[in-house]
Amino acid sequence: MDNEEIRLLKKENTPDNVIEHCKAVCVKSMQIATNFNDCDKDLIQKGALLHDIGRSKTHGITHAVVGVEIAKSYGYPQEVLNIIERHIGAGITESEAEKLGLPKKSYVPETIEEKIVAHADNLTSGSREVDLDFVIAKWQRNIDESEDNIKRLIRLDEELIKAFEE
Repeated sequence: MDNEEIRLLKKENTPDNVIEHCKAVCVKSMQIATNFNDCDKDLIQKGALLHDIGRSKTHGITHAVVGVEIAKSYGYPQEVLNIIERHIGAGITESEAEKLGLPKKSYVPETIEEKIVAHADNLTSGSREVDLDFVIAKWQRNIDESEDNIKRLIRLDEELIKAFEE
């Protein structure tokens, strides 16, 4: 997998392990996207590959905001920027963002493409796929994760995956 987005990640000196993670999130995103006829798969691919470009500068919670600035400087459209900005966890509400020191706004994924990439990221640890129980257990160990985040995570999983299982 070598395309414009991978070259951009390398140009921005994104760590190799983050690039591998982005590729794995892209693969998982495309798997989830098969559940939806009306989603923009090209947009999902671009957003999945670039979702962590901000980690070329910081590994903190602000990597999404930094990533938006980097992608914007390369002329990416707002739809890609939204995926990058709204991929953290199952989304961050405006009040949660304020507590985390992020610009005060909602970072909750809205479109199907944003939701798919955010959830594929949740279900990818490093470059390996993990299940929902793994993610919930990980989040429960993190004192900062609220019960609301876990509820949003479960709702995303129900909307994007469970609704299509037999």
